Amino acid sequence: MGGSATDYLAAERTVLAWIRTGIALMGLGFVLARFGLFLEEFNHLQPDFQVKSYGISVWIGVALILMGVSVCLLSPLRHLRMLRQLETGESLYLDRPRLVIGVAAALVILGLLMAGYLILTNPATLVHASIGEEKPMTTTTDNGMVRIPGNHSVDETVAKLQGILQVKGVKLFVVVDHSGEAASAGLKMPNTKLLIFGNPKAGTLLMLASPGAALDLPLKILVAEDSAGTTWISYNSPTYLQSRHGLPAELLPNIALIEALARKAAE
Repeated sequence: MGGSATDYLAAERTVLAWIRTGIALMGLGFVLARFGLFLEEFNHLQPDFQVKSYGISVWIGVALILMGVSVCLLSPLRHLRMLRQLETGESLYLDRPRLVIGVAAALVILGLLMAGYLILTNPATLVHASIGEEKPMTTTTDNGMVRIPGNHSVDETVAKLQGILQVKGVKLFVVVDHSGEAASAGLKMPNTKLLIFGNPKAGTLLMLASPGAALDLPLKILVAEDSAGTTWISYNSPTYLQSRHGLPAELLPNIALIEALARKAAE
């Protein structure tokens, strides 16, 4: 004896609920996978902001997506079996809820992995666990000077800057060794060097637009070591120079190069 119309409608509502569950799992998995990729990309774009690898979120996301696909595949098969059982009058209570138990167990395992992952990558935990490895963030003072921490010694950073300038065809006028001059005068000073560089054509256009810009040209990058041994790379902000000398906006790219140079040297 077959089941009633109510039984068939209940079975249909059940399979639709399982499909919705599968879609929800796939959606959550996609969000988690993209979140991990976003954080890794952010880490590459912000070299002075150190974060740990978030690759595990990609694997958890993929696992949830595959689980959602499996649910969407198995739920129609389960629905067809239920229809056959209803048509033959077989009891539905004899079947073990394998799909329910399997999905629940998998979610418990993934939930535990995600909880452990969040604990291990909690920013507060990272601060206490690696406080000795932290790097200060970029700072900009009121007078327009930008300071960013470097990952190399002063001499290595200066050599790196010289190589970058040569590749880009930017003229290096001089490297002023302030600490070396201090030593020759019998004074002690942390390693401090000033690079003066620029493009004569670009600089001329700037000085024609505002003769006072010659006070800040050619461009300069200061590489200095503080008392704690941290290398700092300092330069005048292009927007500050533009405001200071009233430079037209179309000439801002002529001095904006300094930001890219400083950040590349800090990597």
